[in-house]
Order: sequence, then structure tokens, then C-alpha cells
Amino acid sequence: MKKTAKLAPALCLFLAIAICLSALCSLGISASADGYQILSDDRIATMDTIQKLTDYDDYNLYSMEVLYDYNLDRLTPTGEITTQEMMELCFSEAAPGYDFKYTAPDYGGCSSFTLPGDDGVMWFGRNYDFKFDTSCMAVFCHPKDGYKSVAHAALNNVVADDPDSSEEAKAACLISPFICIDGINEKGLGISVLTVSSDPIAQNTGKPVLGTTLLIRVVLDRAATTEEAVELLKNYDMFGIAGRDYHFYITDITGDSRAVEFDPESGVREMIVTPTRSITNFYIIYADKVLPNQKNGIYGVGKERWQAIEDVINAHGGKGDKAAAWEALRSAAQDPNPESIVSNTQWSIIYNLKDFTYELISRRHWDDLHYFDTLQKAVK
Repeated sequence: MKKTAKLAPALCLFLAIAICLSALCSLGISASADGYQILSDDRIATMDTIQKLTDYDDYNLYSMEVLYDYNLDRLTPTGEITTQEMMELCFSEAAPGYDFKYTAPDYGGCSSFTLPGDDGVMWFGRNYDFKFDTSCMAVFCHPKDGYKSVAHAALNNVVADDPDSSEEAKAACLISPFICIDGINEKGLGISVLTVSSDPIAQNTGKPVLGTTLLIRVVLDRAATTEEAVELLKNYDMFGIAGRDYHFYITDITGDSRAVEFDPESGVREMIVTPTRSITNFYIIYADKVLPNQKNGIYGVGKERWQAIEDVINAHGGKGDKAAAWEALRSAAQDPNPESIVSNTQWSIIYNLKDFTYELISRRHWDDLHYFDTLQKAVK
């Protein structure tokens, strides 16, 4: 059954921690009793835009329009930093004065690919896989000095799977712009984060430090093409949050799709950018060292999912319609596996980078598809 998501009439675009971040543990949060009394009007207005778009018994799909201004430069300090300190910065930016108590999150596994279609259409597919179930927040952002975007956050990371359950849960959603794990912007650029098996990166060369999911936000707000995104990232040191390591998949309307990785064999973890049509949870730069259906040390896992996607794309001659894109995503979707943190597909998305629309299926409910016309719904 196909549904059109009921977004706010003037819903503007917002979004990047994913980690599969493409896996994430939960973020324990409590808040002061005064709560709303200390939140600014624009924060309260943002919370008021939260809508529940599905009605499943457990975990659901929500949307939120970000109506408050934020400053990403305040979230990229120099020098050494911990995940806890990074999260404190994000919460202080999202809800200044609100007394959150929390522990840091953890993220999971994923798949992404780019598939050319007809008439200039470019499909960007994404599965977000994680051992622990979660609700999904579609975050719409329209920063004053950046590009409109929509991105997705896993709400279990802020213990807000049901934002309507309490004031604390709804206030915790204010951090969503800074913990998104995939998204697109109005220029036709898409990005996702996926976990890998190496030790977490912690560069410290004196550049501003960019945490994993903040990278998503910075790219969506400030880059119009894959090339611009790559050049932008050269200005930052990278920090892997939540004690995990990650790589990133960036693509654009021209089909310029690349893996952004930080060499796990290098002491300085230099950034290496590799063109690739698809990606899962192993290093593209060390694909020859990875075998399917097994762990491969620091080089990662999930080559069987990558191969499944590649087989579908090749079967369609390297080009296809939306149905072919969904076929590729379903080929790599995963059922729950208590032994694997990169199992259990939480959401699947086919983005259309040409017209800024997308379709989303939550938690393998394959017959319950939700359509987002983001430009129609988001432009004020």
C-alpha cells in the first residue's frame, strides 16, 4: 500500500550520529523538571512540528521541521575530544539550558548505492541496519546560509522512540539535525554513513574536529556536489563517535558516487576517496582483502550484501527504474540476528536526486510505502 506522508503544510527541509553509524546503542536521557520553561520559542515551535506518520504497534516513522538556527562551527572544536563531550556540544546547541543527563550512543551496519535512471534521474538507495530496533525521524532543515535538506535520525539513540510519550522525549528530538545518518539536499547531493570494523579514528592535526554524524550535517548544509563535499572534508580532522569507526558514501545528481574512507592501515588515518557504485560495511580500498559471509578483521563485513546489490544492478545493465532500485535494496535487507550488530534493517529509502523526492519503508514493512515530495512540502 502506497502512502503519502502527511507533513506540515509549510514543512521546510532539515536534516547527518550514523552511524550505521550505518549501528547505534541507546542514549540514556533525563531532563530537568522545568523543561519547556527554559526552551526558546523557536525550540518549542520545532517540537510542535513533530508528526507521527505511521501507526505500528512498536516503532514508527516521524517527521520534524527544524525552525531554530544553529551554528555548526560551534560544534567543531580543535584538539582532543570524547564522544560525551561531542554530545554535550550538540545538546547545548539544540536545546541550550535544558538539563539533559545521558550516556553516549553506538551505531550499526548499512548498504548504499547509486543507480542511473531515464531522463536524468539518479536513484540513491539506502538500507539502515542495526541490531536494536528504532523509530525513525525525518528531519527537514532550511539553514539560512545553507542548502535545504532532509535526513534521517534513529530515535533510539536519544531514547525518544515515542516522542509523544514525555516532555523529555520530545525535547530530545531537538538534537536530531546533528545525529542524522543519511539524507539528501536540494542540489541533488546524497550521503550516508556506514560502520566499519577498524578502531575509531581520532585525528588531531589542529584542524576543527568533525564527529561522525556532524559530517553528515556539514555536507548536506554546505556541499552541492560530491566533489565539493570531498574538498570540504579536507578542512577537518575526523573523530569516530561512540567507540566505533565509519566510512561514508557520497553521491550526486551526476552519478559521481564515492566512498570516503580513512585508511585503517595508516597511523595518520589519511582520507582516501574511491569511486564506487555501491557500498556496505567493508573498506572499498581493501575490497580484495574481504570475503563474503565472514568477519575480515579491520577490513569489515558485508561483502555478500554488496555483491547482491551489484548483481541486481548488473542484471539491469547498470541502469534501471525505481522498481530496479527497490529490488537492489531488498536484495541486501537483513532480518534480525542477535549475533550481529549490523543486521536488522530499520529503514529502506530510495531517493530521487533529480526531483528531491523519496520513498521510505520502515522496518521491512514492504507493503507499506511512504512517499515524500520534499520540495512541495518543505519550501516556505
